[in-house]
Amino acid sequence: MIVSASRRTDIPALFSEWFYNRVGKGFVLLRNPYNPLQVGRVSLTPDKVDGFVFWTKNAAPMLNRIHELDAFKYYFQYTITPYGRDVEKNIPDKHEVVIPAFKKIGADKAIWRYDPVFLNDRYTWDYHIRAFTKIAEELEGYTSKAVMSFVDSYRTVDLRPLNIQPLTTEQQTELARQLSEIAAQHGIVLSSCAEELGLPHSSCVDGKMFGVDKPKDRNQRGLCQCVESVDIGAYSTCRNGCAYCYANHYGYVQDPPDADCDLLGPPLNGNEKIKQRN
Repeated sequence: MIVSASRRTDIPALFSEWFYNRVGKGFVLLRNPYNPLQVGRVSLTPDKVDGFVFWTKNAAPMLNRIHELDAFKYYFQYTITPYGRDVEKNIPDKHEVVIPAFKKIGADKAIWRYDPVFLNDRYTWDYHIRAFTKIAEELEGYTSKAVMSFVDSYRTVDLRPLNIQPLTTEQQTELARQLSEIAAQHGIVLSSCAEELGLPHSSCVDGKMFGVDKPKDRNQRGLCQCVESVDIGAYSTCRNGCAYCYANHYGYVQDPPDADCDLLGPPLNGNEKIKQRN
């Protein structure tokens, strides 16, 4: 199986010690977000895991123990956006922390996500062109792949404070084209995440990266090219504080778990039914 760590929270930035403890124990418990009494037991051993896909905005806390994953295949979907603390409240400085950590991963294991894209009075079209160019210059030689998508509206997120300016399909496609040309100048192929933007479609969870053939994940959006995976994160646990994020429902964030806990999120109360996930 492919393990996603995680679309629901930033495990590398916030829970790396917890993650390494779970790998050391060889398993993790996963609570069903829609039925909290259902708990899966997921094996985290090299014979069971085809590979890890890490989703993060800051891999720095994870990298000093990355050698503990030498028995596994893995890669990072690593978000580097141009937004400040007004949008991404708790993300460290991009050029002092986030990008230097990206460069330590290795070009074959690091995919840059310029995601999500939105425009407002501060983050204008020209701003994105300048910011994307600067980041692409810094990442040249450290990755060959990038992914972009425009911001989506979720019922659990209030986007009104961002004062987002709506874009037509033609405008989105044109901005994507301009960013793609800039990326190409730095040896980076830009693809789209679950959107028609005139770019190649990304498979963010990509079985080919691990040499395995997996079916498409039917639980994702129609244009999503991701294959099946098991996500070991938990909603409402991320403390990155990103104003557009769907993972913290209505802005609620739980207290962080103990690093030795078997699962992220609320601890077991004894009424759950635990089932091995194959």
